[in-house]
Amino acid sequence: MMKKAENIIVGISIGDLNGIGSEVILKTFDDSRMLELCTPVIFANVKVLSFIKKTLGLETNLHGIDQINQIVIGKINVLNIWKESVDLNFGTNDEEIGKYAIKSFVAATNALKENQIDVLVTAPINKYNIQSEDFKFPGHTDYLDKELDGNAMMLMVQDKLRVGLLTDHIPVNEVAKHLNEKLITQKVETIKQSLIQDFGINKPKIAVLALNPHAGDNGVIGKEDDEILKPILKKLFEKGTLVFGPFAADGFFGNGQYEKYDAVVATYHDQGLIPFKTLSFGNGVNYTAGLNKIRTSPDHGTAFEIAGKGVADFNSFKEAVYTAIDIYNSRNTYQEISKNPLKIKEKQL
Repeated sequence: MMKKAENIIVGISIGDLNGIGSEVILKTFDDSRMLELCTPVIFANVKVLSFIKKTLGLETNLHGIDQINQIVIGKINVLNIWKESVDLNFGTNDEEIGKYAIKSFVAATNALKENQIDVLVTAPINKYNIQSEDFKFPGHTDYLDKELDGNAMMLMVQDKLRVGLLTDHIPVNEVAKHLNEKLITQKVETIKQSLIQDFGINKPKIAVLALNPHAGDNGVIGKEDDEILKPILKKLFEKGTLVFGPFAADGFFGNGQYEKYDAVVATYHDQGLIPFKTLSFGNGVNYTAGLNKIRTSPDHGTAFEIAGKGVADFNSFKEAVYTAIDIYNSRNTYQEISKNPLKIKEKQL
């Protein structure tokens, strides 16, 4: 059932308190019109956020609550998940602060699993200071992949530009040995399903980038593209998935070829993220596709170098909120239509 906009509950994990996460969250909801689109719940502590707000000279009105069932529609709710004071030192990498980032994230994830919030938007964490005996994950995506149903896939989104990854946080010298039929098939089918249910594209076209320069140049610069990628993509295409490639990555973005496809799949992290961030101009969103719940985040990190100075650009975080809401509505529409095959037929006609 579709909710009224203001009744969509957007859960927000606070991220690293010494970074710019709190600032971009507060700036995003400083615009009262945002509360016409959703009701935010920030998993943190209202006294800490009030201190940050005062430090940055912001006027954002915060509403502290102690239980999730105390959410007030139309307010910026701050769920107090800890009571003690926290010593902040903007721009500093601090393991104690990392513990609060994870406390917020885990609590927000639990609320998402229990349907107490509709979507989750995560502020940036520091991947180093979050590590502990209780949390041994490289980042948000890996933890969500464990906690939620489905197969998580990083999908970077900015308007009609969507870039996914076959491999993400692994060393470049290990990429080739991770490429196999099971992985490639799973990632391509995940992104196909996401494009259909999350973005409303009935017959998505997907491009896959080659691992080697010039797609291996017929084996002169590597055989992986000819021996691994091409046969698997051909098999997927023959089964009805509109997947094309592998394409040489350099010219693919340079000549605007990416505009012909609904999504692009890169073989490794920087191959996809460098052109995406170049083209998205700070408005990109990191979406975790393939899961039964919705999570987005801005496409930047903690930015310690500017933390506490009040100069952080909040556009990417705002876009992450917009994207989460859009996907939530798109999924609901897809589920409603899918209940009645006749409506699907009518829509296609």
